[in-house]
Parts: sequence; C-alpha cells; structure tokens
Amino acid sequence: MTPALPLTAPAGGDCAPVLRERNDSDVLRERGQREVFCGLTGIIWLHRKVQDAFFLVVGSRTCAHLLQSAAGVMVFAEPRFGTAIIEERDLAGMADCNEELDRVVDRLLTRRPDIKLLFLVGSCPSEVIKLDLSRAAQRLSGKHSPNVRVLNYSGSGIETTFTEGEDACLASLVPVLPAEPAGAAPALMIVGALPDVVEDQFLRLFAQLGIGPVHCLPARRAADLPPVGPNTRFLLAQPFLGETARSLEDRGAQRLDALFPFGAEGTTHWLHAAAQAFGIDEMHFRSVIAPGRERAKRAIDHCRERLAGKRIFFLPDSQLEIPLARFLHQELGMAPIEVGTPYLHRRHMAQELALLPADTVISEGQDVDRQLDRVRLAQPDLTVCGLGLANPLEAEGLTTKWAIELVFSPIHGFDQAGDLAELFARPLRRRDMLRV
Repeated sequence: MTPALPLTAPAGGDCAPVLRERNDSDVLRERGQREVFCGLTGIIWLHRKVQDAFFLVVGSRTCAHLLQSAAGVMVFAEPRFGTAIIEERDLAGMADCNEELDRVVDRLLTRRPDIKLLFLVGSCPSEVIKLDLSRAAQRLSGKHSPNVRVLNYSGSGIETTFTEGEDACLASLVPVLPAEPAGAAPALMIVGALPDVVEDQFLRLFAQLGIGPVHCLPARRAADLPPVGPNTRFLLAQPFLGETARSLEDRGAQRLDALFPFGAEGTTHWLHAAAQAFGIDEMHFRSVIAPGRERAKRAIDHCRERLAGKRIFFLPDSQLEIPLARFLHQELGMAPIEVGTPYLHRRHMAQELALLPADTVISEGQDVDRQLDRVRLAQPDLTVCGLGLANPLEAEGLTTKWAIELVFSPIHGFDQAGDLAELFARPLRRRDMLRV
C-alpha cells in the first residue's frame, strides 16, 4: 500500500404551505442499472469545509484519479485529501494491509502535524478485500491520541450514490460529538456542509432573530464539534442526510420539520421552523427576514419569464431533486413531469412532496434504460441528469442540465436564490441562442 501523489484544492404569503398528501402507491420504484458517481466524490467539498481534517481514501489508483480529476487540483498543492493505494501485493495477501496502512498514516501525520481529524475513507477495493477500517480507526486513534482523532466511513460506490458520502461522513462524527451539559438551554444545530459564505448568512439571520446558540455540523475546525443532547434542535440543510439525522435523533436531538432552504419560500419556511421552535414573535420574524426574502423574490423574477410553463424531467442523481422540483414549480412556474431520486426519505420529504403537482411522477431508484425511454417520450424542455447521460441526450436534441453542478454551487438561502434559478435558465438560453 503506497501513498498517492498529494491531492487538494488549496416566500410572499403565509409561512405554512398548503400540503397535498401522497401515498406510497404513488411512487414508481425502479431497480436496474444506475448512472451515478461514488461516495468518494463528497470529499471534494468536505475537505474545503473542515479546515484541519484530512481525508485518506484507502483505495486504488482509479480512486486517486477520480478525486484528482473531479476536483481539478494541482498535484504540487498542499493536500487535505489523498489516497493510500492498494497495490497488487495487498490484493494478493502478500502484505499485511493493516501494517501498510499504519505506515502510511504515521508518515502522513509526521509530515502534517496540523491535522487534527483524520478520516479513513473506504472504497470499493478496500471493501472487496474486507479491510476493517473501523478497527483500524480505533487502533490509530488510540496511537495518535490526543493530538489526532481518527474516524472512518465508507465512500464505496458499490451500493451508494455520491451524496451519501457526506451523509456517511457526518454520521461518523455524531458518536464523538460532546454531550450537552446538564440543564443546557435549547440550542440549534444546522446539519449539512454549506459554503462558508452561505453558512455565515444563516448565522447572521439566526442572530438577528434572537435564536442561539447556533452550531454547525460539520464544524470548520475539529475542536469546535457541536454538543448534542435532548435540548438540541436541528435543521437539515441538505436533503440527503438521512443516516446523520437518525444518529442525531438516537442521541436525543429533535429534528425540525421544514422545507429545505431553496428559494424565497423554502428558505422562509426553513427559518420559520426554527423561529417557532424557539418561541420567536411572528412580527419580529417577518421584519427580520423581509429584506432577504424580497431580494430573493426579485432575483428569481428575472428568470420567471424564461422558465414559467416549461416542462422539466429529473433523472435520479443527488437526492436534491424533490426540493429543487418544488422550488421550480412553486416559485418559477415550471411543470415537473417526473422527479426521480436515488432514495426517497418519506418523513424528510413529506412537505416537499405535498407541494408538487398531483400529476408529477415520483420515482425512486434507477433503471436508466426505462427512464431514458420516458424522457424521450415526454420530450421535456429541460432534463436534469448526470454527466454521462447529458451529452447523448443533447445529441438527440434534448436540452440538459448537469445535476452535479447543483451540488457544487452555492444554492441555499435568500441571497443565492437568483443564482439557483439562473442555473436552470442558462441551458434554455443557450438552446435558444444556438437555434438562432
């Protein structure tokens, strides 16, 4: 097992929506060939968030090339992620993988004393050879304590889609979060990796509302892990964090049910859930959010003329599909034909689903050939799909939007609402220009 080259890149109206209940029988469940990235991809945004953490993938050269290509990094930059490459000797059982991994970690931590949190990230190759990274993490954490905490999670693409990498990472943090002090006052936790600028915007809004203390998971530094307990209320900022939410609830935290903070309406509803939980006066809430809400509505209106009435089809990719379809329908007047998602968390998505049109098909899982047949039959104005499907569909005359761009772009909150709408308007504008 050898270390790879370093890798890095230095709502107008009432806050309560009118809901329409959907039954389980309404969901089309697909089981077939899938077209998704693996969970290792989450490292590309997570390593920028946790500033003194390091993500060490235990995998193959293919894993290393994937991360380097997807992140667009320079190999001579100082890394916050890398790959311990499993060689032929490891696969053949000619070397002790645990000894080799210990050697790589020792070398890494000697070279990088600034690392305070080390994630061992499992991959398809490490899972195939049954390398027990959980036990390795416990052993290495004891060896390097108290300077470094070592955790592990799986980023394997065998059974997961790529945003589940973040879910697995954050879920691995929950057991080591400090317990809240006895008799602690209620605290709010924002759960999900957000760009720092977006996180700061939310923190300012909560401070203006008088809600506090407010913590974030993940924290920007390993020493700032938020406490958790029965007085913790948490808001999911990302819709793909089902395992993390379950782990927090197991520790006594209470999830605040809300729309996800996409667009003016979604962000208003998300903030309002916290305001209600913390007993904030309704008039004070409305006065605080009014400027940001109005900015968001004005920014969104610039794209309404181009998007209103257009038909959109979401192929399953990131688990962002349902909240984004709700935003596009509710605030821009688009018509979602089908909204596919890799996994459907009924409880977390109940309010989002209730705001979609009754005739929108909701599909869970993927059978790519069958779904492509439905796309071709529907001939939507815009198809949101993965990179591997976009070019073939464009060649057939369909207009597409790369789903992964919606994961990498700042799209949450009031001040990003216009940018989010623009991401969907841009492909249609490009199509119209090419036709001319």
